[in-house]
Amino acid sequence: MSLNSIFQYFVPKDKKFFPLFEQAGSNLIEMAKLLQETVYSTDLAKRADLNKKLEDLEHRGDNITHQIHLELGKNFITPFDREDIHALASSLDDVADFIHGASNRMELYKVHTPSQAMKEITDLIVEATEHVATAVNELRDLKNIRNITDSCVRINSVENKADYIFDKAVGELFEFEKDAITLIKTKEVLSAMEDATDKCEDVANVLESILVKNA
Repeated sequence: MSLNSIFQYFVPKDKKFFPLFEQAGSNLIEMAKLLQETVYSTDLAKRADLNKKLEDLEHRGDNITHQIHLELGKNFITPFDREDIHALASSLDDVADFIHGASNRMELYKVHTPSQAMKEITDLIVEATEHVATAVNELRDLKNIRNITDSCVRINSVENKADYIFDKAVGELFEFEKDAITLIKTKEVLSAMEDATDKCEDVANVLESILVKNA
């Protein structure tokens, strides 16, 4: 057996890591759209059902992350640095956690009438997760670096917009909301939503690190 044949034996064909990352990206879009549906719905029973579906998808995301870590333990050679695979898996999982967290807070705190700012940030979460999934799907073929870079730039832009909406909404809460409990509830939900966009930016940062090392 030639040295090249031996080397090829150890190189994953990547039937493992890339499909798992793509599943994680698709799962995030599905979660973001369910959160959007929750925020735009006035039917409390429907919102409770949507929150349960979000919890199920969050568990699916946990399982995907666990599977990626298992594959890291089994594969001697990986498509890019092991620490980057770990960081990407963890950052994708964080996005799922905060999307579910936002929905959960709405349910637990009985936020019956989501604010306009909640709707706007949720719309941005959907946009951010779509860019995340696009970038992750491009990892299979690192020849299209520009596509990944473009998605990362768009994620950063979305996160900046969410920051602005969050800061403005919290400022208005402190200025106009007289009921302290409503203020705390609203701020907590907005904070979880804004954190979800921050976590999308963390994914973009990991992707940019991968590009620098593999370009």
